[in-house]
Amino acid sequence: MPVIRVELSAGRSQEQKQKVVTDVTRSLVAHCGCTPESVHVVFVDVQASDWAVGGAFLGPPKS
Repeated sequence: MPVIRVELSAGRSQEQKQKVVTDVTRSLVAHCGCTPESVHVVFVDVQASDWAVGGAFLGPPKS
């Protein structure tokens, strides 16, 4: 049972996420020999205020 965790900045639409799910599932089926039903994709939407790069947050702190 492959579990794919996708962490990204919040704001992607359900349609965008569905396209990712479709592509990731197809890739695992093609390259790993698993069934589509066994592929789990979990999205973690992270607010810019909770994500930092190079010592600086991407967005202002939550109020």
